[in-house]
Amino acid sequence: MATISTALRHFKEPTKEQLTHIFFSIPPAVTGSGNGTDSESQEALEAMEINAVLSLGEAVEDSYAGKLHILPPFLAFASLDRKSVRLTIPLSTIRRVERLNARAGIYALSLLTWHGLKLVVQLTSLRPTADLFCSLLKDALKIELQKGQMKLVKTFVKTCYSEVLVNGSSSAPENEREDGSLDDQVPNSEEIAYHGGLGLKFKFPGDPKKLRETSKIKLWTNYLKAHGRNLTLLRYPQYTRLVQVGLPNRLRGEMWEVLSGSIYLRFENPGYYQQLLKDHEGKTSTSTEDIEKDLHRSLPEYAGYQSQEGINSLRRVLQAYSFKNPELGYCQAMNILAAAILIYMSEEQAFWLLEVLCDRLLPGYYAPSMHGTMLDQRVFESLVQRCLPMIHEHFQAVDVQLSVASLPWFLSLYINSMPMVFAFRIVDCFFCMGPKVLFQVGLAILKINGEKLLQVQDDGHFLNLMRDYFASLGDSAHPDSSDPRARAITNFQELLLVSFREFSVVTDETILSERKRYRSEIIHSIESFSKRAAIRNLRTYERFTKEQVGYVYDALYKAMCLVPPPPVAAPPPTLLTTSDGSEEKPETRIGLQTFRQFLSEIATWARDEKIVMNGFQRRIDREVAEHEFIDRLFFFWDVSCRGALSFQDLVSGLNGVMFNDLMDNIEWLFNLHDKNKDGFLTKDEVLTLSESLLFIFRFEVGDAYLGAVSRFMSNAFEYGDALLPRPEPKEGEDDDPSTPPPIESNQPYLNLATFRMVVLADEILESFFETDLSASFKLVPLPEMELPISSTGLLGDIWSSIATDTNKKMFNMFTDEIGKTIGRHQVIHRPSIGRYTTLEEPKARESLLTPSMRKSASKASLKSSSTATSPSTATLVSTSPPPSTSKAASALTVDVPPPQLQNKTLSNVPDVPESGSLSAMPMMKVVREAARMERTPFAIDNAQDEDEEDDGFFDDDEEDDQVLDEVDAFLEAHDSGLSEADKQVASDLLKAEPVK
Repeated sequence: MATISTALRHFKEPTKEQLTHIFFSIPPAVTGSGNGTDSESQEALEAMEINAVLSLGEAVEDSYAGKLHILPPFLAFASLDRKSVRLTIPLSTIRRVERLNARAGIYALSLLTWHGLKLVVQLTSLRPTADLFCSLLKDALKIELQKGQMKLVKTFVKTCYSEVLVNGSSSAPENEREDGSLDDQVPNSEEIAYHGGLGLKFKFPGDPKKLRETSKIKLWTNYLKAHGRNLTLLRYPQYTRLVQVGLPNRLRGEMWEVLSGSIYLRFENPGYYQQLLKDHEGKTSTSTEDIEKDLHRSLPEYAGYQSQEGINSLRRVLQAYSFKNPELGYCQAMNILAAAILIYMSEEQAFWLLEVLCDRLLPGYYAPSMHGTMLDQRVFESLVQRCLPMIHEHFQAVDVQLSVASLPWFLSLYINSMPMVFAFRIVDCFFCMGPKVLFQVGLAILKINGEKLLQVQDDGHFLNLMRDYFASLGDSAHPDSSDPRARAITNFQELLLVSFREFSVVTDETILSERKRYRSEIIHSIESFSKRAAIRNLRTYERFTKEQVGYVYDALYKAMCLVPPPPVAAPPPTLLTTSDGSEEKPETRIGLQTFRQFLSEIATWARDEKIVMNGFQRRIDREVAEHEFIDRLFFFWDVSCRGALSFQDLVSGLNGVMFNDLMDNIEWLFNLHDKNKDGFLTKDEVLTLSESLLFIFRFEVGDAYLGAVSRFMSNAFEYGDALLPRPEPKEGEDDDPSTPPPIESNQPYLNLATFRMVVLADEILESFFETDLSASFKLVPLPEMELPISSTGLLGDIWSSIATDTNKKMFNMFTDEIGKTIGRHQVIHRPSIGRYTTLEEPKARESLLTPSMRKSASKASLKSSSTATSPSTATLVSTSPPPSTSKAASALTVDVPPPQLQNKTLSNVPDVPESGSLSAMPMMKVVREAARMERTPFAIDNAQDEDEEDDGFFDDDEEDDQVLDEVDAFLEAHDSGLSEADKQVASDLLKAEPVK
């Protein structure tokens, strides 16, 4: 079975609008249940951005200049450097908007969010632009009010743990441990409404004292009080530094939601996850079977997955995602991600986060082809070559594959490679800063171990070195230093510092440009691998060589690119089951339209090739032919009666005609037109077969083939009538041999033996069936098929809008009209067979009928059959084409140049490639089994109880100071983009009163 995908060739670079949505973590579409009127109204609203200065109403913090965006149903802000300040809030969380009474020339708004956070926004664009922005904001808020989303905010925020931390009227549960987990032995008087993961019951990885959970909770509580929380969180510079130090266990799941934007999907789709599971309860698929195989290989060292409760939660999340995205389904390594995030998140939270991870943050990582992972591996190799050239050159010299180690890093977000307590710190930064973190950390790992890596001689040594380094991440980076602060710096802290300081040059723009640079190379590699896999999975090559089967695949792949088939689906259920219980895998099958395109690449008569000369250009126009003969061939090859053909069906079908001799080809064409497979052709089927021959010969030079088909019909009816049983004549009637006996339309008329005799009676048809029919199927290498060029910049956009297929056709039509005007336009149809290049017609053999059998006159037979059939069918025996539809008429039209120019014209026609291009480039060596790599258990991940022996690691005051010192280690200079005068204006606006 073969699954062939052309999705990579249809990849389009994200637009500016899509990149903006990705930057602000805004979901591209809402799948929830809203009424259609509201959805249409929301789509009608325009997005808009405006220059603005953002200030916090009650906090003594800097004001920042940037861009304020309306992206219905969201309001977003980003500072000029796009990293200091970022804000994304649903419009439904805005309680009040007022215009401030400021000094002349100042246009300012005051926004009050659901959590009481006051934002002052100074619009620094021209007055008309500011008025338009306010008008759009007002319309968007009205729509949110009509949709009823504002009523849902109160219920939703109760599911967030940050409400428990910040709300003064509530306190943490009485049975909460120091690490955030819950102690079942201590009763709790309050009902828990907020969401949480398996860590609440099975504890969180690591020692809470060493992780300084209490100090982190204090810092985050203070930040959330001043900057909003969950749906209304404002990301100021301190926020990024707190994330880099590490999120507290209890807040980690919620912060992952906010940073990734999955919280907005959960807010917009209440109850969707539960309904999805309910609708698919009891259903199975290939994905659910693969999920069952990997459940017990997902972080098995964690206590939660040593119980049935954790396994069931993981199963439900993975199955729900496979049901929501059946095209992607389930891919290996997805279980590692889901298992990790379920420690900190509820099932519903994990489901939406998995959706964002697979679709937006890591596109193509968990697809069957793993094209996203392979592309980023190629990008990582190029960055290593640029930033660490000595290591790259050494690996090239000793033939060490960097992807052997780095592929699992990226695929599992380092969770499968290093202790979980450290891997989750990297995941924190990944959600906060984007995919560039994976590259920065990878480069830092190689740089820190640079001297040892230069001693590596093989892949095994490389893997052992990395494993030893990850096991020592909790050790001191400078154990021999006399400075106690230096001794306190761990290898992991050093790794983060090197990542974010020395490799800060690796930006999001760097990653995007490198991906664009290497995308074509990776696509060709994947196509080459897919081709080899599809050929290897064939049940049989029949009589083809492996190279010839490759040519069939190339033609099929090109046809699928030009005319995409329906999505791959599982085979229909059957009542018959095999003894081993094995289920047939899904495979790619093509429909009739794609088959026509495929056959036009293989068979010369399945395409219309016109050589066009107009005095300005000489080109070849190719069109896919449409005829009942091609449709009949499609269903003839569909032996499984599914209405679609697989790769194996095409190979077997071509095998049935390309290696035939004279008698086999005659029998093949006979069986193709024998509709009920009774061994006989009816009169209508004989006429249909004649139409098929005329279709094949439609562009041949001269009347040789047309005459051959005409004689074939005469002989067929003459011989068929002669062999029909004649009824006894009634009394008083004479037996007239010239009158054919009556016959029903579906009555058997011509058997295979008679059909062979009729064909062999004509020299032209005999030659056609002996050599020309099989030779008309040509398996040749196809030119390489170019990938769509991604346009970048203004010139690229202009060129892509000009160089379109429509514009090319218009230009060709324009030059053709000029050529007709000046008398230089000429069109020559390329013959499908090309055996006869002159108008001379070979003589036919004599009829095989004996004199006694010729009593039934053929003319009378043909005349009677003509009156019994349709006018268009009766004209098949005529030498002039009938005035029928364009497709039917093309079967009888022979476009022949003037005799005096014919030979000269054909001899000057250059050889033209048989079809377009497709070939696969060598594939990059990637470790496909990386996702199955066993994870090394680390003792540091073991959960610790708060009442265990305290080694005096820190007292409370010293612990808080050390956390703040670690925060200061990541301090950066953040430019607010404001002058001193601008800062004074922003400060004055904080005291301004609303306009009455």
